[in-house]
Amino acid sequence: MFGAQIFKAFSDESRVRILFLLHHYDELCISDMEHILEFTQTKTSRHLTYLKNSGLVGFRKQDQWVFYHIKEEVKDFVSQIFHYLHKDPILLKDLDIIKVLASNRELAQHKIYGKQLTV
Repeated sequence: MFGAQIFKAFSDESRVRILFLLHHYDELCISDMEHILEFTQTKTSRHLTYLKNSGLVGFRKQDQWVFYHIKEEVKDFVSQIFHYLHKDPILLKDLDIIKVLASNRELAQHKIYGKQLTV
């Protein structure tokens, strides 16, 4: 059942943190998420695989980079959930970290495109 997969995906703090970052930024690569969340590559990959299999996350490849994003068909649902979690201190700390990284232009997407991340 699709609904059960989605709720199971949101039942893990690590996956919620990944989804929260992807909710606020169109796409991120695994190395950015590792750095922001202080996860190992293995842990991050495992959770991204779960999120892909649950139908919440998609990806695209560009050269050696793989960028992950929330699938269009579930964006509204994910947005509604995060509407209720927007004051969570752990999630807010993750946003602070990504703002610093973006200001230092350390995110992979900006290395490739040379764009400034809107925060």
